[in-house]
Amino acid sequence: MQDQSRRAMKKERMGVGMGLNLLLLVAMVAANILSLYHLSSLRNHSPSSTTPHTDPVPDHLLHQLHTIRATISHLTRIRSATSSSGSSASLPPPPPELLLYSRIAPIASSCSDHPDLLHLYMNYTPFSPCPRDSLSVAEPLLLRGCHPLPRRRCFSPTPPKPLPPSSLPSHPFPSSLPDAAVLWPPTSPCRSFSCLPSHLGFDLKSTESSRFLSARSALDLPLHQLLAIANAAGAAPIRLGLDIAGGTGTLAARLKLALNATLLTTTMNLGAPYSEAAALRGVVPLHAPLQQRLPVHDGAMDLVRTGHAVNRWIPLPALEFLMFDADRVLKAGGLLWVDHFFCKAADLDTVYGPLIARLGYKRIKWAVGNKTDSGGTKYGEVYLTALLQKPIGPPPLAANIVSGIGKT
Repeated sequence: MQDQSRRAMKKERMGVGMGLNLLLLVAMVAANILSLYHLSSLRNHSPSSTTPHTDPVPDHLLHQLHTIRATISHLTRIRSATSSSGSSASLPPPPPELLLYSRIAPIASSCSDHPDLLHLYMNYTPFSPCPRDSLSVAEPLLLRGCHPLPRRRCFSPTPPKPLPPSSLPSHPFPSSLPDAAVLWPPTSPCRSFSCLPSHLGFDLKSTESSRFLSARSALDLPLHQLLAIANAAGAAPIRLGLDIAGGTGTLAARLKLALNATLLTTTMNLGAPYSEAAALRGVVPLHAPLQQRLPVHDGAMDLVRTGHAVNRWIPLPALEFLMFDADRVLKAGGLLWVDHFFCKAADLDTVYGPLIARLGYKRIKWAVGNKTDSGGTKYGEVYLTALLQKPIGPPPLAANIVSGIGKT
């Protein structure tokens, strides 16, 4: 019975495809006939003329041609959709939970571009423990533009034993973090925070505890200097902020200690438990990729910082949207801190400097230095650290802004 149904559906799709092809053929022939008719009528109108005929094309003929061309375009789209649906017939049916959720909430179009990952993510048993698929499925979907992820009716995995309150850090810069607070992936080479490389931001006792406190070069912006500038510029007090790609939340921890300020930190785990580390330190991690719209209300932030992950490897259109989204969440007079952004030296003046200038912000600090590691030497890269202040008043006129999107 099922085989008969499949054969009937296949015959139906073939019939639809043949019908669409026939309609396309008829429409194309009609368009060609009308075009030939128009050309022959122009020749008959002035056979002895040696100059090109300049009479306007009759309105009724133009209208017919436009109608036929629009029909061809529409039929082409229908045929493409039919072909794609036919090719996707080999895919397994969507999980029931995905079908149910799609009826009550929209799903990002980019999610549908990756049906294998989406189906795997939504293929679970309701009211049971969720699969441990954060790194293998959820984050790959987020990085492919599927955000926000669909909700699921399952219980998020948690460590098997609750942590006693005495094991939780009482200070955002503890000597160590409790390893039992993390569900380490089975394939992870590390099972403890001490195993992770210190340069990733997990060495809280030495490396992270000194960050933002002193300046080793003009590229650094110590906290005392930031606060002095904010006071002088009328941007104080800093109460709310956003640290984009802020790692384990060190800046948020520093401002919490110094000002009792709340700084949200966007994180992606990407092989290391950045989100868990930030939460253990008592700061709020926002699990969001760089291309996602910042989940913050307009004009709410006193400070926005972009971390080391915001650099030249981000496509230029995505970077421009990111900068203008930072502008959206900043209040008038707020501070935008571009921290150690790196790019090729030749591109700073021609590409990235003009991109930042399109915001129309006041430059408070603009420091450039050579990137001296192996990658920086190989590609001739430089670092840029900039502190900019959002103007108070109307934004710059659109006529004075030239977008960098589409340029190389």
